[in-house]
Amino acid sequence: MKLGAAISAGFFRSAYLFLFTQFQDSCAILLELLYLQSAPSWNKQGTKGDGMASDPLYINDRIVIAGWELSEQFVLAGGPGGQNVNKVATAVQLFFNIAASPSLPERIRDIAIGLAGRRVSKEGVLMIEASRFRSQDRNREDARERLKALILKAAEPPPPPRRKTKPTRGSVERRLKAKSGRGEVKKMRGRPDGE
Repeated sequence: MKLGAAISAGFFRSAYLFLFTQFQDSCAILLELLYLQSAPSWNKQGTKGDGMASDPLYINDRIVIAGWELSEQFVLAGGPGGQNVNKVATAVQLFFNIAASPSLPERIRDIAIGLAGRRVSKEGVLMIEASRFRSQDRNREDARERLKALILKAAEPPPPPRRKTKPTRGSVERRLKAKSGRGEVKKMRGRPDGE
């Protein structure tokens, strides 16, 4: 890569990160287009079929994952499907650098990494593989929907803290009655008197 291209890619990346955090709604699309023109994919696996997913992924009204953060790779699917499976790369591997994503708040990012489990690499890259369908487009949609579902689950508000409640009079009486009943049974297990 030429020095000028590296500088412009670095410039667009820094400009995007700064403006995306400041004016997320208004600048995201413009900066994404600028970035796509100059920057290579962050996915350095070097395998055939690597490519950036140009469409942003809208999670909800507050969270949008920019297209440059997603990378896709199309591979041969396994399982049944006849000759189509052996010849056509219909399975989709969707990569998302979840640990370094500027689109996710820190709380959601940490929860999502925990939910994803072993699908996240040591570098913090989440890989979702979709091969349920025979069509590349449907598998691509499936992978994106699964990523969206994961982030939505991570974005759910935490449950309210449990309030301590006083036990009811009836529950206290039942507990004491059960205890005394068990005590009577244990008393009967002792040595017999006399004789």
